[in-house]
Amino acid sequence: MRPPIFPSALAAAAALAAWSLWPHPGTGLLAGQASAAIRFAHASIDFRLEHGEVKPRRVPATMAGGVAVFDYNRDGRPDIFFTNGANLETLRKDDPKYRNRLFRNEGGGRFTDVTAQAGLAGTWYSHCAAVADYDNDGWPDLFVGGVHHNTLYRNNGDGTFSDVTEKAGIRNQPDPEFGPLWAIGGVWVDVNADGLLDLFVVNYLQWDSRTEPLCEYKGESDYCSPRMYKGTPNQLYLNRGGGRFEDVSAAWGIRAKVGKGMGGAMADFDGDGRPDIFVTNDYLYNFLFHHKGDRFEEIAFQSGVALAEDGLFISGMGTDFRDFDNDGIPDIVFAALQRQTFPLFRGLGAKGFTEVTSATGLRELVMQMAGFGVGFVDFDNDGWKDLFVSRGDVLARPLPGNVVEQHNSVFRNLGPKRGWQALTGEAGLDAVPPARHRGLAFGDLDSDGRMDAVVTALAAPAEIWLNRSPGAGHWLAFELEGTRSNRDGIGAVIRVDTPSGPQWNHMTTSLGYASSSHGPVRFGLGPHEKALKAEIRWPSGKVQTLDNLAADRIHRVREPD
Repeated sequence: MRPPIFPSALAAAAALAAWSLWPHPGTGLLAGQASAAIRFAHASIDFRLEHGEVKPRRVPATMAGGVAVFDYNRDGRPDIFFTNGANLETLRKDDPKYRNRLFRNEGGGRFTDVTAQAGLAGTWYSHCAAVADYDNDGWPDLFVGGVHHNTLYRNNGDGTFSDVTEKAGIRNQPDPEFGPLWAIGGVWVDVNADGLLDLFVVNYLQWDSRTEPLCEYKGESDYCSPRMYKGTPNQLYLNRGGGRFEDVSAAWGIRAKVGKGMGGAMADFDGDGRPDIFVTNDYLYNFLFHHKGDRFEEIAFQSGVALAEDGLFISGMGTDFRDFDNDGIPDIVFAALQRQTFPLFRGLGAKGFTEVTSATGLRELVMQMAGFGVGFVDFDNDGWKDLFVSRGDVLARPLPGNVVEQHNSVFRNLGPKRGWQALTGEAGLDAVPPARHRGLAFGDLDSDGRMDAVVTALAAPAEIWLNRSPGAGHWLAFELEGTRSNRDGIGAVIRVDTPSGPQWNHMTTSLGYASSSHGPVRFGLGPHEKALKAEIRWPSGKVQTLDNLAADRIHRVREPD
């Protein structure tokens, strides 16, 4: 049964009826009003994604590029970690240009490369980054996944990290059935409610450089379709404490589902107090792993998220899993390629999902776009989460009608009755040349109360997009500290009541593509200088209420003992 912070069964049914069609009337924050314009200013950083592109084409090179935004040294300023490629013959970082990179945020728009000092240069071909405090010591740790090798770094709290992969039991040996695995995403989540964060690893294809298929377009080598490769299962590592993890993929029902995973995200879609996991697959059915208490059941078909509205396989990329329409129920969005749309599924609670890509007008806006990373973030602080997409195609050469290198875009959420507004040049996102963008992460890099974005691009400089939205509203955020729950409070659901209506968000670090955003849980307040009330449902089940919260600040909240 839902705790009190969620709508009652009667209210949920009424909400479902009210939101059955789009556009529709609504009473949410600033409903029917235009939000402030969203604008970004480009800032550079000294990182270039070296993905090892060679001929003949090898598929890991086009999938590279994860990024993480997290305050590794806890000085109040979000820092940036970039994964990087390697020599595709050996998968080794045999040249300094392939090093992963950590940049410390010095404030004032300055970043310092502290990779060597931190010990995060890496050894193997790296794809994804996933941040969380797995040992509950107050310092965010880092999982880096890649081609046939994963690494778990423990944050020592002194500016350095230690490679604890072997000690932790994170397996890098070839799977006896599927061979070496290729991790392209990581989701930190407490699946057994013991206060220790577990690790869900999203795995992609079976790949071997010695048996790489050769594909051409007009006589030129290019990347092969995922149909040319076999799939692999995802993995679930249970945190046993003391820095040790156990692979429970088979026992928890994960290993039985073989896919071609590209993105993973977590939320409690049915309000039963247990976290569920959504996985996009590349040109295959998606997965929705429903938490059943001591195992997961895959229910994507029953829930309506296995396929997009056309009923065809599409190239599912990065994803986000959170409430975009302020009805208290998590929704799902993910990126795909041109003419495949960016499917948007509205959550119906225990009844599953219904696709609203066309109904909300998003389909028409994105048909000619290709994307990798996505994220629901309220950039103008009007109370409605907007949608940012890192854009670019997979191929090295365009197919007829396709554009390989693209500008990023943001879709402003105008609230009920108005749908989305596509902004690219209007948002300043054409200030740099188009590119094959990949990783995407978010944080308030300059501490001005407006959320910024970091994007990677193949063989191109990384991009920092500083939010300069004029007239942005008030905001507040919650930095959680779990006691019975995990220290980060991952899985905690927060409802904020404002004079204009309620909003919901939850604590997670998994969104984008191969990327991670570790920071406070944020809410836009529009014109309001305070929130009337906030209610937090911790992963432990504890419900905490806070009243009369001042705007424009981060509220640090400790779970009651």
